[in-house]
Amino acid sequence: MTAPSTAPARNRGGRWIEHWDPEDETFWQQSGEKIARRNLFFSVLSEHIGFSIWTMWSVLVLFMGPEYGLTPADKFLLTSMVTLVGAVVRVPYTFAVAIFGGRNWTIISAGLLLIPTVAAFSVMEPGTSFNTFLLVGLLAGIGGGNFASSMTNINAFFPLRKKGWALGLNAGGGNIGVPVLQLVALAVIGASGGPRVLLGIYIPLILVAAVLAALFMDNLTSVKNDTGAAKDAAKDAHTWIMSFLYVGTFGSFIGYSFAFGQVLTNQFGRTPLEAAYVTFIGPLLGSLIRPLGGWMADRYGGARITLWNYVGMAAATAVLIAASMEKSLTLFTVAFVVLFVLSGLGNGSTYKMIPGIFQAKAVAKGLQGEEAASYGRRLSGASMGLIGAVGALGGVGINLAFRQSFLSYGSGTGAFVAFLAFYGVCFVVTWAVYLRRSADRITATGGASEAKPQLSYAEV
Repeated sequence: MTAPSTAPARNRGGRWIEHWDPEDETFWQQSGEKIARRNLFFSVLSEHIGFSIWTMWSVLVLFMGPEYGLTPADKFLLTSMVTLVGAVVRVPYTFAVAIFGGRNWTIISAGLLLIPTVAAFSVMEPGTSFNTFLLVGLLAGIGGGNFASSMTNINAFFPLRKKGWALGLNAGGGNIGVPVLQLVALAVIGASGGPRVLLGIYIPLILVAAVLAALFMDNLTSVKNDTGAAKDAAKDAHTWIMSFLYVGTFGSFIGYSFAFGQVLTNQFGRTPLEAAYVTFIGPLLGSLIRPLGGWMADRYGGARITLWNYVGMAAATAVLIAASMEKSLTLFTVAFVVLFVLSGLGNGSTYKMIPGIFQAKAVAKGLQGEEAASYGRRLSGASMGLIGAVGALGGVGINLAFRQSFLSYGSGTGAFVAFLAFYGVCFVVTWAVYLRRSADRITATGGASEAKPQLSYAEV
């Protein structure tokens, strides 16, 4: 969905950059890097607020005591639906960058966050029906779309050799909106404040993010609406393979972010304040380590890092099962935090793989230089929205799995067993597609070719 264009800029309002070639080292050093970093910084800010609004119901349900009349199953269903909307809107948000421009859409998407925040502020009190809470919660899902548009936009600004670091930092800075929200909630609960105090804090922050995006971000005329790229990305098997792997990494991160506090309160009898003291730690560390995952993928190969990361996630999940059965709160909490860290690391490595895979396909086609880079940007930008959307659906599955596990067994143990099996499948898929010797060198058509240059997917 993104492609370079040599056509002159149309007469449009806003800050538009006509020439952008980050693969040109001279251009990058003279002006490109400074501009790209500035856009990255303010993109992170807006995405950060978006993540906070998307996940605010993971905290609001902790405020909702018996007087609200909601069961644990109701709360898991509520957070599942919020996650679902956040996943679905990622697809149109990806296209919005090309239609409106990265800067312009950042302003719009930031402003839209006022809708769910003000709506939640209005209805957050005992006596409100579950259906009303569900409807207002669905509005919060639009905050999940900011990730897709931000990643698509930043992908166009940076050269391939910097994408792992840049995309990891962009996503990590956004992801950290989850623990920051939880820390703010902890402070509000500790001060005996209510949920409306928490929501009131974020309303001016949303306005600040929108204003700063208007003042300091840029649009790229080289990013144009390309439905052909979206169709090509949807037809490519690697888009769906990476979507599956992203379910295991980001799906875990966002799903656990919504569910961690509820598991502690329902399975271990923690109070909302006691749960809030620890729920922020996992998302915080998982967010901070995401850029490291991207950097490691740049250095050692995203497929290798992703493969061994799944081994670690499976091991942490096995410990969680044991801790859950033994009712060991300390071991359970530590293992859950480790699982968060690994999900963040895997987020960085899997997203780095995306532009690398399509660059490898360009090389396999015999493309070189800017032509290869253009091909890679075009398909990787289009695929990111789809991959991000499907990956976020993993969060829906996690919350629904917890809901069913608590209904059936009274604990989350059954859900963790299912997650362990899933991580095992992710390990096998990563190895079979990107690291198995017979798949080590592959052309765009899927077969070996001595006539065309080839690039190992183990290097992506």
